[in-house]
Amino acid sequence: MSKKILIIEDEEDVRTYLVTLLQKEGYETVTASDGVQGLEVAKREVPDLITLDLQMPKDTGTDFYRKMHRDDRLGQIPIIVISGIPGRHLAVKKPIAVFEKPIDKDRLVEVIKEAIG
Repeated sequence: MSKKILIIEDEEDVRTYLVTLLQKEGYETVTASDGVQGLEVAKREVPDLITLDLQMPKDTGTDFYRKMHRDDRLGQIPIIVISGIPGRHLAVKKPIAVFEKPIDKDRLVEVIKEAIG
């Protein structure tokens, strides 16, 4: 069974790019366009890893992160922060990696494979 990755990203072109990249690598993907939807999808799907944009409408990535850690089933899921704003990742404690846009796709895949296989 393939590992499942939740992509939380408000920019549709970035979301589509990540879905295509990760599916080519054999991962199952589910997506959300903001933190509110991301929390709903995370609770329903319980992914193996989450990529998280921080600057989004409705709930920011930071809001999502705080709410996620209140749920015992979700609190241990590894997070990769992806942000177009340098330094924003400091609002999220202990991400396994931080990527600024544009994303280094080879490094992203490498980090994911190290984290979840």
